[in-house]
Amino acid sequence: MPFLTRTLSSHGDSDALVAAGHAVSVGSLDQAAEKAAGRLVTFGIRPGEVVALKGHPDASVLVALHGIWKAGAVPLPMNPGWTEVEEAAAVRLLRPGVALLGKGMTRVAGTTENLALEAGPSTEAEPFEEVGPDSSPLPARGLGMGTAAHLLTSGTSGEPRRVSVTFENLRASALAAGKRLGLRPSDRWLASLSLAHVGGLALVSRAALLGSSLLLDGRHETNRLRELLARGEFTHAALVPVMLHRLLEGWGKGRPPASLRCLLIGGAGAEEALVERALTLGFPLALTYGLTEATSQVATAPPELVRAKPGTVGSPLPGVELRIASGGEILVRGPTVAPGQGGADGWLHTGDLGRLDGDGHLWVSGRISNRIISGGVNVDPREVETVLRTHPGVRDVAVVGVPDSEWGERVVAALVVDGRPRLREELDNLARLVLSPAKRPRDFREVGSLPRNPNGKVDRAGVRALFPSRATPDPGAPR
Repeated sequence: MPFLTRTLSSHGDSDALVAAGHAVSVGSLDQAAEKAAGRLVTFGIRPGEVVALKGHPDASVLVALHGIWKAGAVPLPMNPGWTEVEEAAAVRLLRPGVALLGKGMTRVAGTTENLALEAGPSTEAEPFEEVGPDSSPLPARGLGMGTAAHLLTSGTSGEPRRVSVTFENLRASALAAGKRLGLRPSDRWLASLSLAHVGGLALVSRAALLGSSLLLDGRHETNRLRELLARGEFTHAALVPVMLHRLLEGWGKGRPPASLRCLLIGGAGAEEALVERALTLGFPLALTYGLTEATSQVATAPPELVRAKPGTVGSPLPGVELRIASGGEILVRGPTVAPGQGGADGWLHTGDLGRLDGDGHLWVSGRISNRIISGGVNVDPREVETVLRTHPGVRDVAVVGVPDSEWGERVVAALVVDGRPRLREELDNLARLVLSPAKRPRDFREVGSLPRNPNGKVDRAGVRALFPSRATPDPGAPR
């Protein structure tokens, strides 16, 4: 992959990955990725083909990702938290030829129709590392050439929508973020986000391009995150607000270690009280606004600006243009915007509302769309409504997001039902089968009819009014 190749010449002996106290150099990672690419060629994967990659960030997943890039294939990162229904929708959309799964990277192959993302009787499965790599020369790829990954985000139909980011998108994002945050090769980033999240993918490409290292610790439970932080195991971490909220819950009153240079907070709006609490404890926060279509960060306020003006997400990153349309919508263009995401006017219309102050700093105030962001995950209300309507006891439903101090927004549903007993329990079980945690309704309200405007459309503001905002987390709420 071009990022590793470029870094290899100047930082070949530097740490690329650190896991369980063991460091892997840039050179060793590059060699392992070469072998992984050869194995993909053995499978018959050709340049441009899609390879599904499912697993929490660990050494085997990162080697596989770089191997996919070296083979000229295109990764489809899949969140291990997705349900089988969500995985199936991704397979239908992108038709991967091979899936690499879980710790140790089991290879699963089959036709698109029977490609299961867990090994089963209808699939061909084998340990990826036991496959002999093909010795043919790998395809030559220059920096900035071609699609680097297919990412999925919520679509208006309830089906996932593909955003295909390029190597140039990732390169531009990495260099711009490096300038804004003063990043350097000695930095060590905690691999805290799924590769299916644009922020997680950006962590990998940024580290590879800038020569910094990644701390890999698998799934990050909150207690483990606090332990790693207290020991000074990383200098930087990217967190969504709910992760910061949980981190601070059990932190106490002590200051973070001096080795911590930055916690990058994005994926959803962070409440003012949460930011103030972290700043009071001395945490160096950088607040960022971004989206999948713009390859992660659009505007970022470094720690010194957050301390001076809590709440702003700062000015656009170098090379990124931003303007506010007449209705208050945030528009973006520049080298980080993925192909096909701009409108007819050349600008990416984000659907988010904001303003620029006299210093050119962005303040995000809300959204003009119905999209919900819960725990940093984009949730399309129509997808959740479609699932709930499959229950025979539901006559009508409207799903909205309401403010939540822990999740940013929580998903709730207003229902017109037939009054059958145990309906809520059945709906919760249905949601658990089909929807990943961030998409599941956390509260239900039964109503005689849904609020509607004079045009007959659901009045979503009226639906939100049925549910109280939750200032403090409900310990009994299902997760």
